[in-house]
Amino acid sequence: MWPQAPGIAAWGLMTGVAMVKSGMSVVESLLMALLVFAGSSQLAAIPLIVAAAPLWVILATGFCVNLRFVVFSLHLRPYLMHLPLWERATHGYLTADLSYVLFTKRFAKPSQDVAGRLAQEAYLAGNCCVNWCSWVGASVVGVVLANFIPTSWGLGFAGILCLVGILCSLASTRLRIVSAAVAGVAAVAAWSLPLKLNIVVAIAVAVLLCLTLEKRPPPDSREQPA
Repeated sequence: MWPQAPGIAAWGLMTGVAMVKSGMSVVESLLMALLVFAGSSQLAAIPLIVAAAPLWVILATGFCVNLRFVVFSLHLRPYLMHLPLWERATHGYLTADLSYVLFTKRFAKPSQDVAGRLAQEAYLAGNCCVNWCSWVGASVVGVVLANFIPTSWGLGFAGILCLVGILCSLASTRLRIVSAAVAGVAAVAAWSLPLKLNIVVAIAVAVLLCLTLEKRPPPDSREQPA
């Protein structure tokens, strides 16, 4: 996680700056930085909070933007179900996009022995710790120094570049390349949907397409015509 930490910190720094410059008080910004560990959800909720939108609209927006974590948790379930509830809840709170990606890239399947499970848990916990410290620490710095850091620096783009780099490293099969391309096209095509629903649409379309393609038998196994 260390190579990705500077990109995450830059993104967190600009999120902290954005919270203060959008009109939120320093106390509100610090509370959000410390309690809400979800960058995209924060950025989606901030303008709604400033505009005094109804609470259900703010919650629904955060829910829609973070729906991808339902997919993450379903994938991680076999790795963590043997743990006590409080540990699973802690992992659920701390696991973010990059920590999930790096973990699943390193461990393709859950370990069946105690030593292997401990190694997997340690790897996930270490990644989550570095990720959380990078994001939250930088967010707090952004809140404190908001009046001295211009938003024109565009540091948030560093976080996006970090995610794109990880995405490219994962595109190791045709199915993954297709899923990434389809999700990107669907997200852009559905950009006008409210509450960031274009993200939900992109996930749904990519998942359905990949499930359909996976069920198709490989060309070599199909029966040849007589």
